[in-house]
Amino acid sequence: MKYDAYSDALQQGNAMNTKSLAVSAALTALLSSAALAAEKPECRQVRISDLGWTDIALTNTTAELILTALGYEPKQSLLALNVTFESLKNGEMDVFLGNWRPVQDIDYKAYFDDGLVIPVATNLTGAKYTLAVPKYMSDAGLKSFDDLQKFADKLDRKIYGIEPGSNKPLIDMVEQRTHGLDGDWQVVESSEAGMLQQVRRAAGNQDWIVFLGWQPHPMNVDMEMTYLADGDAELGPDFGGATVRTIVRRGYPEDCPNVTTFFGNLVFDIDYENAGMRLIMNDGMEAPAAATKMIKDHPGKLDAWLKGVTTIDGKPGLDAVRAALGIGK
Repeated sequence: MKYDAYSDALQQGNAMNTKSLAVSAALTALLSSAALAAEKPECRQVRISDLGWTDIALTNTTAELILTALGYEPKQSLLALNVTFESLKNGEMDVFLGNWRPVQDIDYKAYFDDGLVIPVATNLTGAKYTLAVPKYMSDAGLKSFDDLQKFADKLDRKIYGIEPGSNKPLIDMVEQRTHGLDGDWQVVESSEAGMLQQVRRAAGNQDWIVFLGWQPHPMNVDMEMTYLADGDAELGPDFGGATVRTIVRRGYPEDCPNVTTFFGNLVFDIDYENAGMRLIMNDGMEAPAAATKMIKDHPGKLDAWLKGVTTIDGKPGLDAVRAALGIGK
């Protein structure tokens, strides 16, 4: 489902009278026509939050390459998740492509309820995000959140997470002693790279470890792993089944409609992200090289990504991007 300022206006109009619907329709037409004109000069710099996750490195850099070709000046900033939401709220960041749902719904609910951040697209479906273990551990009986305490000594009562701000559901679980956990458990906060290094080391020695896993990610094909059941209360049903949204700061769709249209179009899929992330993590490519290769290997995606999008000075966007990236028609 696509979310943007235009559809939000129309959705609200469903509960309004006929006069209000006419106003909403007029607003839609106004913003749509604005997106076809030259963008405001202050929209040239596009500030994008980066959490240090490989999936966001791929999607951010894909956006960066395309925006540069359109005449914008995108800039990524490495921020923690909580700082990202505060920066969007304060107008210090423009865009974030990593709004994982439902895991972020509780801690950051007020930002959405108060209109401090605006969803413009669901950029990925079919994702998952929950605790996982190497398969040799699930074969030995650790298959559920409810099994953790049973194997507490083998696990040294540690759950390996990623950067601070992303592990709160697990920290709350430990503090509240749900799933029968005793009071000695801890969540080890690190980073994606740091956590995965710990997992690889443990798996290589057949040691016991429980960690935060997710898809898309090369970990799903690089190791035999099992997602743990019964974590619905912490990370959602269906083994942390998730969607990922793109969100922007309040006022951004009105201020910069053309670039917002682009971000509303920028939708990926699991296979695309897994392949791109493998180029970065396994083949040692830098993110720009990996993102460029993925675009060139899937040039048809540009047609959808650039539908209704122009360069910053109002020229056809698709032609400009194809020319900049050396992609023929």
